[in-house]
Amino acid sequence: MNSPIPHLPLFFSMFFAIYFTAHFIVFRNWSSKLRPEAASCLISLAHGTPAVLLACQAIISDTTHGFASTNTDFQNSVLEYSIAYFLMDLCHYLIFNPSDVLFIGHHLATLFVFVTCRYLVVHGAYGILILLILAEVTSFFQNVWTLARALRAESKVAAQVFDVLSPPFYALYSVVRGLFGPLFVYKMVGFYLTGAADDVIPRWVWLSWICVVVAAISVSILWILVRWIELYRERIAVIEKERKIR
Repeated sequence: MNSPIPHLPLFFSMFFAIYFTAHFIVFRNWSSKLRPEAASCLISLAHGTPAVLLACQAIISDTTHGFASTNTDFQNSVLEYSIAYFLMDLCHYLIFNPSDVLFIGHHLATLFVFVTCRYLVVHGAYGILILLILAEVTSFFQNVWTLARALRAESKVAAQVFDVLSPPFYALYSVVRGLFGPLFVYKMVGFYLTGAADDVIPRWVWLSWICVVVAAISVSILWILVRWIELYRERIAVIEKERKIR
């Protein structure tokens, strides 16, 4: 079901306005090195939690939802909301961090999934939106953590926020990305392998979706593993420093 209203340009304009405001007004006193990252975090905050709430409502409002069900107008709008965000953030990375191949690749792959679901097959939004929820439910904490991490060398408050937030954020991220994500993907693959969706979602499409999702989850697990190792080393260093003082 195609939405009669072209939401994508409106959503992209909104994220562009937020990014522009963040870069030149909200964070104008920040260093030129940190300002782009902070602006990226602000548009991520504007996307993450709202996307989770909108996706939940879009799924609940569709009583016939399933892995092969037709997208509703509401579901298509949520997909467009996320497409607009990833396009804006992709522009940010191409301009300010063109060497960050991992994030650029992640955004391009994510856009492929959203765009094919929204505009090519117009089916399967249920599974994609559940994955969106799992990906963005930690977004608020991750963005606060990212900003605190960027400022902790210059601000005691930021350093305290970073130290306090890191363990619970890592734990939540580990459970969502390391447990719930893989379990849902397993259920998703099981459905598609039956061939029940082949008439509305070509096999190459859902196979590509699965490849992108599995790769994203794998990178997420690796990322959080590195964070846990860093946290462990930092805490050990603090303990050893305290022992030397005593």
